Amino acid sequence: MGLFSKFLSKGQEPLSQTGVDGKPQDQKSVSRNKPQAGIPHKLAGEADSFVSDLKPYLPSDLVAGSIPHVAGVEDEAVWNAASQACSTEKVVYFYSVDEGRVWYLACPSASLASNPDSWCPLAAALPGQSEHWDKETVYIYEQEGTASALRWDPDTGRIQLYIGASRTILPKVQSMEANFVTINPEMTDVLPWKNRQLKSELLARSLTKTLLLTGLMLCFALIAFIAFQYISLNVTDRNLRDVKNETETASTELITKSYMAMQSNVTTHMARIQELLDELTDIDGTLVKYEVEGDTVTWEALVPPSYSSGIMSIKGQVQPGIEPDGRVRIKGSQ
Repeated sequence: MGLFSKFLSKGQEPLSQTGVDGKPQDQKSVSRNKPQAGIPHKLAGEADSFVSDLKPYLPSDLVAGSIPHVAGVEDEAVWNAASQACSTEKVVYFYSVDEGRVWYLACPSASLASNPDSWCPLAAALPGQSEHWDKETVYIYEQEGTASALRWDPDTGRIQLYIGASRTILPKVQSMEANFVTINPEMTDVLPWKNRQLKSELLARSLTKTLLLTGLMLCFALIAFIAFQYISLNVTDRNLRDVKNETETASTELITKSYMAMQSNVTTHMARIQELLDELTDIDGTLVKYEVEGDTVTWEALVPPSYSSGIMSIKGQVQPGIEPDGRVRIKGSQ
């Protein structure tokens, strides 16, 4: 990885990737985290075209800085700071939050015109990331004759970025009294750039597709519901017609039977009443009550005392007392 790994201060050994047992790790055995397609990509139907195999690239106009951390607005704050630093709103950036500060790297989007689908390995040296040891260490990355060094000012704690040709940066870095860590992009996690405009467009596409699919699902569900209601209505209508016909038939039959039964009872009772009236007329009697309750018939009549024991079909129980006209009351039943 170049000459920077040879520069040490005060005879200290270089910092290198080590395993749990303290032995150097083979690069092939290191498990690297690569970016994966998120939910917006899946909703937009772009998961298959998502590029996770990013190539390391060091932009020549890279900037670094830090801003106070305000929870929930990190992207907005970093984008605003990076836009001012790069003098354009079309920027890509990466940030990390540590100790109440947001540390970020950024560059204009145009810097990646010839290197799309790339990432900056120097992002792994930001506080909170896998390659960051402490702020007294200088983190170095070089690629194709271009070198960069990331350090923190020991007096102010401000982040400082040096980038340029290797022959220019070497003397400046060599004069620093600090430990050096060379970033190996083959052994660090892949940290992709963030692009606010592309993210907004991705969210818009995913939202549009979600709304479209939701609308289609609602349409299909509505069509299925209407079809079900139509079928149910036809079946119910046929059932209602059958029930109506059966009800009408049963009602007609019931009315007919009731009419016939009533006619038969009425005739019987009228004949009985006429019989009572005729017999009471012959003995100067009066029918005062004829009552039908179910199958029981009760009647009351006033007759002279001499006929209190009954005559012909006029037989009943004599009630106590004598009526004002001198007759007695007989109560009969059948």
